[in-house]
Amino acid sequence: MTEPNWITAELLHDVVAQAQASPRKRKNFNFHPTEDAMCHRLVNAMEPDSYIAPHRHLDPNKDETILLLHGRMGIVFFDESGEVTEDAVLDLAGARLGVTIPVGVFHSLVAFEPGTIFFESKAGPYRALSDGEKAPWAPREGDATAVEYLSRLRSRFV
Repeated sequence: MTEPNWITAELLHDVVAQAQASPRKRKNFNFHPTEDAMCHRLVNAMEPDSYIAPHRHLDPNKDETILLLHGRMGIVFFDESGEVTEDAVLDLAGARLGVTIPVGVFHSLVAFEPGTIFFESKAGPYRALSDGEKAPWAPREGDATAVEYLSRLRSRFV
């Protein structure tokens, strides 16, 4: 019999430490056995200076569910031209704890507190984002303008 994969305080602490040490300031821990698995389940730790470039998933099976486990974060939704259509705070003490993001919707996440952690689930297998899934109006991760763009996203919540 296969042993259960527990989500423990120790696991979350370890993933946060890895995120804090990572140049990208985020780290995931996968519960799915391979990138080809049909269901992807993972814990993501994200620091406030981590930039997730706006993107969408076009595969009709790739709705994405996010559930906050620790910390506080914002989620921003965009239309095709990059205009913000909605934003919301995910906060364990607030009204919104998670979200399911429909296929085809551009989105980005912003961590507000060190050690922010969320659980994510979506259909597999893993495939790198195609050009049509990357927001053409937003900087890519690592671009010189990404820090300023992240700052503008964060300012929506201040």
